[in-house]
Amino acid sequence: MTLKKKILIGYGVAFALMVLVVAWAITNLVSLGRATDAILSDNYRSILAAENMVDALERQDSGTLLLFLGENEKGIAQFRENEAVFLEWLARAKDNITIQGEAGLVQSIETNYSAYRKQFSALTDFSETNKAALVPTHYQDKVYPPFIQVREACVGLRNLNEETMYAASLGAGAVARRAIWSTALVAASALIVALMFSLFLAERIAQPIRRFMEASRRISSGDYSVQVPVKTDDELGHLAREFNQMSLQLGRYHEMNFDQIIAEKNKGEAILSSIEDGLVVFDIQLKVAGINPAARRMLKLEFTESSSLRCMDILPDQQVCDLIHKTVETGAQPNIPDEQRIIVLPDNEGSRHYFFSVTAIRGRDQKLSGIVLLLRDVTRLKEVERLKSEFIMAASHELRTPLTSLSMSVDLLMEHATGNLAERDRDLLQAAHEEVHRMKELVNDLLDLSKIEAGRIELEFENVPVATLFGHVEAVFKSQTDMKQVSLESALTHDSLKVRADTNKITWVLSNLISNALRYVSRGGQISLKALQIGHHVHLSVRDNGPGIPLEYQSKLFQKFVQVRGQESSGTGLGLSICKEIVRAHGGTIWVESSAGQGSTFTFSLPVAQ
Repeated sequence: MTLKKKILIGYGVAFALMVLVVAWAITNLVSLGRATDAILSDNYRSILAAENMVDALERQDSGTLLLFLGENEKGIAQFRENEAVFLEWLARAKDNITIQGEAGLVQSIETNYSAYRKQFSALTDFSETNKAALVPTHYQDKVYPPFIQVREACVGLRNLNEETMYAASLGAGAVARRAIWSTALVAASALIVALMFSLFLAERIAQPIRRFMEASRRISSGDYSVQVPVKTDDELGHLAREFNQMSLQLGRYHEMNFDQIIAEKNKGEAILSSIEDGLVVFDIQLKVAGINPAARRMLKLEFTESSSLRCMDILPDQQVCDLIHKTVETGAQPNIPDEQRIIVLPDNEGSRHYFFSVTAIRGRDQKLSGIVLLLRDVTRLKEVERLKSEFIMAASHELRTPLTSLSMSVDLLMEHATGNLAERDRDLLQAAHEEVHRMKELVNDLLDLSKIEAGRIELEFENVPVATLFGHVEAVFKSQTDMKQVSLESALTHDSLKVRADTNKITWVLSNLISNALRYVSRGGQISLKALQIGHHVHLSVRDNGPGIPLEYQSKLFQKFVQVRGQESSGTGLGLSICKEIVRAHGGTIWVESSAGQGSTFTFSLPVAQ
């Protein structure tokens, strides 16, 4: 039997006992109600009939006396009126004979009343023939005796029913007292049975739990040979089997070779020592809990005890310590761009660049137990990037002059010599013209990107209404959108929205994004501009319903010379890189959201104008 069934049986027994007590109480209430109803329905009607008969009889007697006073008509009318009332209540009394002796009294009333009526009839006949002959002695001798007999019979009927009612009320009281005591006895018995059953069931359930508690204390003290006896086949029995299996496994783990554990520990330390990247482990108080040799060399620390060192003692960059402190407070991994995860540390030969990452360490209960700081030397990569940028800038400068001359020469040939050339030669000249202009755009983009990366771009910040930016680019692209039958729409949360930005540079970013959208959206498509303020930044987005961007390209779309394969493009692959650098220079970020076949949305953020 499962533990659930045992508990349900316990509740079922208590419920059954409660139903028994309620049923017994209802039975007693019904019995008491019947006794009370018998008093009201049987005896009370007879008493009421006797009272009304006495009242009617006395009114008839008053009518008889009126005859002796000489008021014959009034006396006869009163007698006949109350005669009907008396007979009506007599009939009700005859219909409600329920107790012994009541039938005889009713019969006596009926017989005596008939005699009384005859005397009255004789009295009326006599008064009509000899009105002066009525004397009081005639009333005393002839009329009064049957009147007294009827009245006494009615009073006897009333007294008989009152005595019976009183006896019935005593019986009802006895029934009530018996109901109270019997209900109390049944309820007490049910309570005792329920209490005993509950104690028994609670003991059956609690006893295995006490065994588990005792076994757990013994395991925590190091006794892994403890076993919980399995006496039931319910959930607690299954739990006991699993507990015993766990105890055996813990015993086996306890018996493991500690030399092997130490060897594994030494192996882990050897692996950490061989890693060329620097690793620093901090506890939640930002104290150094561990550091590998590579990190000691990077941070110029001696191979001494480091447990007393704190973050600011070994890292001169406050930004890194703030990130570690924030990670300890929030318990979440820091999410910052890669370009902001570079720190510069002094070196004997100048300075070195290190790429850092902060990772939270969690225990089995997912509680934060420490922070790992990884330092990777990227000085050589930064130097290569610098040399590459200088080479691109120098090459672009050197290529600008010959490309300009070549472009002028091709333009002159197309202007003056196309009429004397064959169609094939004209096609070759046109192809050369297009390629020269594409090379000029590429060189100009490379020069602009080099200036931005070198920090030599000049920004003129001002408070610009977003509506002005949207209106300018809509006017610039109106002819192109009309030619391709593409709708260009803009939406603002409110017209007074302003950003802190360089108008020309942000207009160039919007133009580049709209140009890319026009390049890939089909005829009859739609491009929408939207601005939404979120916190202290405004998010500007350009959305199109084109073919979308595959997921594998979205993470590297803002890198140099990256273009989506399978989509024809005449661009240089540098536009989005320049957009990214311009937005970064404004203190914002840019990203893309796209699904294949469902269009793309390019969004960048700018600070709100103060």
